[in-house]
This record gives sequence, structure tokens and C-alpha cells, in this order.
Amino acid sequence: MIEKNNNNDPACKATFASFGVHPLICEALENKGITTPFPIQQLTLPVALKQHDIIGQAKTGTGKTLGFALPILCTLAKETSEYVKPRACVIAPTRELAKQVAQDFRDAGKLLEVRVTEVYGGVGFDRQLSELKSGCDVVVGTPGRMIDLIKRRILDLSHVDTIVLDEADEMLDLGFLPDVERLMSSAKNRRHTMLFSATMPAPIVALARRYMNQPTHIRAQDPDNESHTVTNVRQLVYRCHEMNKIEVLARILQARERGLTIVFSQTKRAAQRVYTDLVHRGFACATIHGDLQQRVREKALKALRAGDVDVLVATDVAARGLDVDDVTHVINYQCPEDAKTYIHRIGRTARAGAKGTAITFVDWADTVRWHTIVRELKLDASLVKPVETYHTSEHLYSDVDIPRDTGGDLPQAQRTRKGLGTHTSAYTHQGHGARETGRGGGRGRSYSGGRSGGSAGRNRKHSDSSRRSDGIKGQQRRRNNRKRS
Repeated sequence: MIEKNNNNDPACKATFASFGVHPLICEALENKGITTPFPIQQLTLPVALKQHDIIGQAKTGTGKTLGFALPILCTLAKETSEYVKPRACVIAPTRELAKQVAQDFRDAGKLLEVRVTEVYGGVGFDRQLSELKSGCDVVVGTPGRMIDLIKRRILDLSHVDTIVLDEADEMLDLGFLPDVERLMSSAKNRRHTMLFSATMPAPIVALARRYMNQPTHIRAQDPDNESHTVTNVRQLVYRCHEMNKIEVLARILQARERGLTIVFSQTKRAAQRVYTDLVHRGFACATIHGDLQQRVREKALKALRAGDVDVLVATDVAARGLDVDDVTHVINYQCPEDAKTYIHRIGRTARAGAKGTAITFVDWADTVRWHTIVRELKLDASLVKPVETYHTSEHLYSDVDIPRDTGGDLPQAQRTRKGLGTHTSAYTHQGHGARETGRGGGRGRSYSGGRSGGSAGRNRKHSDSSRRSDGIKGQQRRRNNRKRS
């Protein structure tokens, strides 16, 4: 096993070119502002470029993606002929992670004109089928959609020279392990295999032993921080009552120097509720959870990256693979289920060497679970007992640097200055709340219109029948009068 400490070692000044990375790849990385490899990349590149199997382990946000992407791109750069079937396959547990990995491949391989196809569920097959039929070099996707495409005889992994499992522990948690084994069996028997994850549970190690050939275990760690979290993340924990959480959250979101913020909840219902509350309070907000269509989720991420919104409320579908620059705060509105979830949630901030703040709300019922997380991750002793906190607590304002006169709603002056106002409300309701609008608004309007039309129709029928009734009675009266006369 190879280990490296993330300190001021002279090797940290190395460049990608010094490890033998192709010049066009180095140029593409430099165009994106990436010049110095991170420790996990420095350890991975010499081994992976020699086609040795690797088990890579490092804290989230430390650059694992380029650790396996660059060796694959270097291999593809040596190819002299163009292939239709993919030469490399990356398996990811979530759609968001698959899209992020595919984009990293495109950025690093831009000058090589590498063809990258991303395949995942929640969207139609047409575009993915077209790209696979026209030919691709790297396919990145989720296990379920990959197997669907194999069954349709559209995706063929028999020519794959390199296969990568990214965030393998998450695939174990989601029950994807049988699908992963099937995909690995579809590739060549003699292939280059790399497995990357922040944590390494026993079933994943057993999978590695079954499908890998004498893998090198690479782990990058910080000697000054024995915990599994990144040193640059400032961690705060507050004991908050469920009825007061939204008030505390509204104050934190008005902290000085706050940039993009991700708020995590445990359930889809809680995410939608928090999102709605924040929109009503005037915050530029979007949401991501499992009940939303994929195009709506992608629109939310695009809005966050573009700065159209600065708060994203999400379930754990966004806890892995979401790489957004300038995320300064991560707020666990509900306590994470376990230590792995906590690691990946707070890993959305302080990425690529930046600094960030992670705030966790722990309710009274979450105490035992939180103590287990602290003990397992070896967090600072000060985090063991969360401080009881309300939206009026003095320490909240000093800890997070919140102006003293901050209220529960975003002041109108701030809305105007940020260009929010009614525009934000219209944007969020028409865009990210599309399902709710369609269910409650569109159908409601149609339903109401139908009822109105039906009522009008019934009223017209009633009027017509009344007129006919009056006419018949009038004719009868006239006949009776003639008989009398």
C-alpha cells in the first residue's frame, strides 16, 4: 500500500508533465487553471500509466476524478485508429456524478477530441443511442442504464481496455453491486481496473480482490488531521428544535461573506418544504430531489453554477459527485444518517484546496446517531455536545458572522440589490417547481376550466329546456282558449 501525507513535500510542486501526461492534456488542464496535481493524483499517475490495477482512497473533494481520467486519456492519445465501440468505461452510482465525471473527461481531453458519452436514467434513450452508434471512446454512466443498453445490444463493452468504479461504496449502499459485477464481466478478462472511493467497506474490498489483478492500494491522507474530513472545512454543530430550524437557517443564509450554499435534508418532502419556505422569504433558491424530473434537476444545477440562484436545497442525491465552484457553506438541515453521508455532504465545500463551512442541525432525537458519527470519523471533541441554539442565540450570530439586525426574511433592499424580487419567485416556480406547478397549477386551471365549462353547459341546457317547457305550455294555453271560444 502506498500512502502520502498532504504536507509541504517538494513533490507537491510537481506538474502533470513531469508524470508523463500527454502535452495536449496538460495544455487543456492549464486552460482550465489546473496546473499542480493533488496528492492522490501524484500517487495514482505513476502506477496507472503503467496499467497496474489501483484501489484509490482519498477524502472527497481532493481530485480523485482526474486520478483515473488522465491515465485513460493518455492511453487513448496513443491510439492511431478511431474505434466505434468504447475503449474505457466509468461506472458511477448517480446521474449527477456521471455527468460531472463526463464533463471532467471532456475538459481534460478537449484538445485530443476525445468522444465521451454519458448514459443514465431519467431521460430518453434517443440521444444516448445516437452517440453510441456514431462511436465513442469513453462511456460514463449509471449501472441500470448501462445494463438496459447492453440488453438492447447498443452498448458493447467487449472492447473496453480500462474500467473504473467511482464511489464504489455508494453503489454498495444503493444495491448496485450485482449490476456492477455484471458490467465488469461484460468487459475484457485482461483489462486495466481502477476503483476509487472515499471509504472502503469490506464488500468493496472483496469485489476488488475478485476482479482485480494484484491491485495497488493508494491512500492520500493528512498527518495533522486523523479524521476523514478535509482540514479546510470549518465544522459547526447546533442542537436545534424542529420548529425553529427554518428560522435559524434563514439567519445563517444572511451571513457576511456567504457564497453558494447547499442545504441537505433527509427526505424529499423536507427538501420541498424548506425550498418553498426559503422562496417565500425572498431567497434565490432551487431544489433537487428524487421526485423531480432529470431535466429539472439539471436546470437547478445549471442555475446554481451560473449564479442565478445561490441556495440549493437537496437530498443526498447531490451529496456525491456535485462539483460546484465557490460553495462556501454546506448546511445539514437534518442530521445525516451515517458517517459516510456526513463525509460526502460536507465534501461539497472546501474543494480543490478552498475553505468552507459545514453546519449541522442536530435535534434531540438525533443525539445517539450524531455521537456515532463523531466517534467513527474522529471529529473534534468540541463537536460531541452540540450547543442548544435558537434564532435569537447570541453565539449563532458571532459564530457565523451574521449582522445583528438580521430577520427571518430577506430584506427588500437586498432583494432589489441582488436582482431577485419577483423575478426569483417566477423563476423558481416556473422552472424548478415545475412538477408542483403542473400538478397544482396547470391541472388545477384545466380542472377549474372544465368545471366552469361543464357548469356553463349545464346552465345552457337548463335554459333551453326551460324555454322549450314554456313554449309547450304556451301552445297548450292557446289551444284551450280556442276551444272555449
